[in-house]
Amino acid sequence: MDMTVRPRRLRKSDTLRRMVRETRMDKSSLIYPLFVKEGSQVEEEIPSMEGQYRYSIDRLPFELERLLKAGVDKVMFFGIPDVKDEVGSQAYAENGIVQRALREARKQFPEMYLITDVCMCEYTSHGHCGVLCGHDVENDKTLELLAKTALSHVEAGADMVAPSDMMDGRVGAIRRLLDENGHKDTPILSYAVKYASAFYGPFREAAGSAPSFGDRKSYQMDFHNRREGIKEALLDVQEGADIIMVKPALSYLDVIREVKERIQLPVAAYSVSGEYAMVKAGAKLGYIDEEKIVCEMAVSTYRAGADIYLTYFAKELAKFMDEGRIG
Repeated sequence: MDMTVRPRRLRKSDTLRRMVRETRMDKSSLIYPLFVKEGSQVEEEIPSMEGQYRYSIDRLPFELERLLKAGVDKVMFFGIPDVKDEVGSQAYAENGIVQRALREARKQFPEMYLITDVCMCEYTSHGHCGVLCGHDVENDKTLELLAKTALSHVEAGADMVAPSDMMDGRVGAIRRLLDENGHKDTPILSYAVKYASAFYGPFREAAGSAPSFGDRKSYQMDFHNRREGIKEALLDVQEGADIIMVKPALSYLDVIREVKERIQLPVAAYSVSGEYAMVKAGAKLGYIDEEKIVCEMAVSTYRAGADIYLTYFAKELAKFMDEGRIG
């Protein structure tokens, strides 16, 4: 057979395949989501997320040490308060759960890069992501509380803040308040393209953040829409976001790709709780190979254009990278 072009030539050996690999990953791009809650000696497994835990502040250092040993030095904190109210006041309280977790982590692990989720849903008695006016979330009144929350996190030791609420204008409000208070160099990772997704179910159990009525479709995006995601990303770039996130990851690879092509900022993707839970359940039943699925999911996200990957499998992926099974 007379063929000049033979693509299989570059697949001949593992060494050659690695040399010409188009998508490359390393541990520096991984962020691990962490749930912190009130109490002491708490390290409770989340029923719908096998292998994931809620930690009290006194148990948090043990998990941070495990992460650092695995080579994962970036975490995102989600707080679970004991007391909730209509305006989510524990989100921006000086001694709120996330604020205290930040101080403890900063004191014990100065090398850890600390990011915080900025939202109201874990802190409000109604479970919505902002202040209510009747049964509607009041966008503009919520902005002040989100900005106060972000500032309180930075003052407690956060290196970066990540607003996930999907209120219009929240990146600009946070940027202004941080700048006014001397934090011009603190970056904002914006959940700019966040869809109203069924993949969030296990997280809402983990954080106790399910809405007590209705849903979040009036502020999170309709999953039918692609162009709207680009509009959201471009608006947040204009308002001062430093990194743009697409959430969830796996079902939105097309959106990740288009955001990557349209903006000149790093792109993050969040492999959410539902993705994690499905892999764990499928592996437990023997239907899938967990390691191979986890690696393929991660590579697909990076291949689509993500520069940063938030995942509950961060420790496992770091191990797989060290062992040369992915990367």
